[in-house]
This record gives sequence, structure tokens and C-alpha cells, in this order.
Amino acid sequence: MITGLRRMLSCHFTAKRLQRYLDADPSAPLDPGEIRRLEAHLTECDRCASAAEDFRSMRWAMLRLSQLVGPDPAAVARLHRTVDQLLEEDHR
Repeated sequence: MITGLRRMLSCHFTAKRLQRYLDADPSAPLDPGEIRRLEAHLTECDRCASAAEDFRSMRWAMLRLSQLVGPDPAAVARLHRTVDQLLEEDHR
């Protein structure tokens, strides 16, 4: 019972910090103690380790997609025309 509760609390701790850990977000850094605790939990908990791997895979897929898909050239041209029109109106 206590072991199960301890694991549940550890999973909760990890879930609240996992994205920040994986992103290494400088605006919301984890302290060294949190990192050690989270990494230790990931080695022991298959469910949380699987979630971490899912996040990593998703990030990799999004990165690859962003490199493959560019903006629609027609949309970019329309945007340029709109900006040019707005600038012309400002100079009148």
C-alpha cells in the first residue's frame, strides 16, 4: 500500500515536470534535485518512461514536419501585398 502510494506520488511529481525536463526550457528550469529525482523515477517506472519517449517522438516528428513544410507561396504573396497596401495608406 505505501509502496503504491509512493509510486503514485512520484508519478504525479514526474508528470508535472516531464515536459519542462524534456524541453530544457530556460524560462522554467528544474533544479538539480528535481532532475535527479525525475531521472531516477524514469528508470524505475515504465509508464512514465513511455510517456517521456512519446513526448520525444512527438517533438522529433514536429521538428521534421516543420522542416519539410513551408508556408504557402500564394499566402505569403497576399500577405506582402496587404502589408504594402497598409504602408502606402500610412504614407498618404
